[in-house]
Amino acid sequence: MSFSSRVKAELCRQPVSRKCCAVSECFGILLYCNTFQSRLIRIVTGNPDFAARLPRLFKKAFGCSFDVVPEETERHGKLVFQITDGEKLAAIHEAFGFSAAGEPALHVNYGVLEDDSCCYAFLRGAFLSGGSVTDPGKRYHLELSTTHCMVGRETHALMLDMNLPPKETERGGSIVLYFKQSDNIEDFLTSIGAPVCAMEIMEAKVEKELINGVNRRVNCETANLTKVVDAAQEQLAAIRRLKASGRLESLSPKLRETAALRREHPEATLTELAEMMDPPLTKSAMNHRMRKLIELSKE
Repeated sequence: MSFSSRVKAELCRQPVSRKCCAVSECFGILLYCNTFQSRLIRIVTGNPDFAARLPRLFKKAFGCSFDVVPEETERHGKLVFQITDGEKLAAIHEAFGFSAAGEPALHVNYGVLEDDSCCYAFLRGAFLSGGSVTDPGKRYHLELSTTHCMVGRETHALMLDMNLPPKETERGGSIVLYFKQSDNIEDFLTSIGAPVCAMEIMEAKVEKELINGVNRRVNCETANLTKVVDAAQEQLAAIRRLKASGRLESLSPKLRETAALRREHPEATLTELAEMMDPPLTKSAMNHRMRKLIELSKE
């Protein structure tokens, strides 16, 4: 099951208790569904949890049933719900302040949304009908999409009022409201009734940050090790040049001792070499001796 399906499954477990919230959720569903016209309501979904919730919602909100429902044996593919009865359609349109006499200009009638609970129910319906969210293990993206321009604009305004500020774009003739920040997605899902899935996003974010932190440390340690190896190779090459030219034995005892220690411990860091000296040196003093060997080898 995809993450988006798990979110919708959690949303569909929300109880249908208040009629006003049921009406608001149906409003969101219809404004973001396939067809909401004066002569036809048609909702198509591939989500079985949403399909199971639809009849209960419409019964609670309008006291009516669908004229066409999927067969009980249908569990896969597209599930289609339709209302064609004139009296049912008129009652539903009137509940939202629309007239079923002609094709209504669909928009978000804020008067239907009585309180914050109804507003969240509306957004829940919009997401169930026209929303999706990406697996947080891959990337962060949640969107609501509708072909009705006015609906998209007014939903945007509603979400801003509720402190859920989405981005807006157009895609293929549809208005798309979306979030790309994990915090915003968490807030949205929690608000509309999916706190468990919101927690999954938080956990995925923590895991990503942990992995990124480990990778940064590994990269840093690898870079430091590479620098140590490169420096040691340069020092060994200098010592070989001095030996080949016969000048190594003419150096001061301190430099000869340093050269011999480096040849005996080619993988050691300067700090480790400094501690091996008798008496021990500071890292700075050991570094100075190594630079001197390199300079002499180039003369």
